[in-house]
Amino acid sequence: MNIAVVTDSTAYLSHEQYDAYDIYSVPLSCIVENEVYKEERDITSEEFFLKVREMDKLPTSSQPTVGDFVALYEELGKTYDAIISIHLSGNISGTYQNAVSVSKSLENVKVFPYDSELAAAGQAFQVMEAAKLAKNGASVEMILEKLDTIKAATELYFVVDDLTNLVKGGRLSRAAGSVGTFLNIKPVLTFVDGLIVPYDKIRTKRKALRKIESLLEKSVKDSDYPIQATIVHAFSEDEAKAFKERLEIDFPEVEFNLSFLGPVIGVHTGEGAIGLTWTIKTDES
Repeated sequence: MNIAVVTDSTAYLSHEQYDAYDIYSVPLSCIVENEVYKEERDITSEEFFLKVREMDKLPTSSQPTVGDFVALYEELGKTYDAIISIHLSGNISGTYQNAVSVSKSLENVKVFPYDSELAAAGQAFQVMEAAKLAKNGASVEMILEKLDTIKAATELYFVVDDLTNLVKGGRLSRAAGSVGTFLNIKPVLTFVDGLIVPYDKIRTKRKALRKIESLLEKSVKDSDYPIQATIVHAFSEDEAKAFKERLEIDFPEVEFNLSFLGPVIGVHTGEGAIGLTWTIKTDES
């Protein structure tokens, strides 16, 4: 069976990854001063964050439309027998639900929407795994089963400089956000059942990153499988690279990569966010 793998732009894959593994994507958009930009197509991360620095009003974001999904799925249906469509957590975006709605209406191709329950590099782990398996001839059932395994093994933690955007955008509860703002702390945030929740309250960003590093250390010690990890950043590449270099020294057995947070996720995290996510390193990884 010829299987296509689709994701959305919040996986923040590189152009090389899209091309090498025949991955397709629908873009989310950010609205900046009444102008709509499809992320990574109409505006880069650097352009976005530089614009935001000069703005008084926060940008907003929007999910792909039903029409976006219909157009891509129908085009892929001319070449592929099935589509596995992996998306940003359904608890923080309607992207996955739009994929589900469209999948029920198509006749020329079978679509299997999949809720990553994560975002950014955490979502990308699943996309890359699916694409590599599809390229190697795996069945839909085998790929979906492996996605469940990858998802269950994935941990993702991040710290932001300011919680305001996450609260205003409805991605973090007002109570959790107000505590962090009032006490001027840098909480470590994580995903639980597809929702962003506080994991621990830390006084400084440096200590928050050390806490995340300790969580990785525990996973490395407790796991009976090799681990791959990705550091993500919101227009804070130098800080992310320094974090990566330290981790590579402390954990030589772990494969580390570097990724970024683009406009749609960056709307909510703000500039300066740093995160780390890790999961199983499989034969396909």
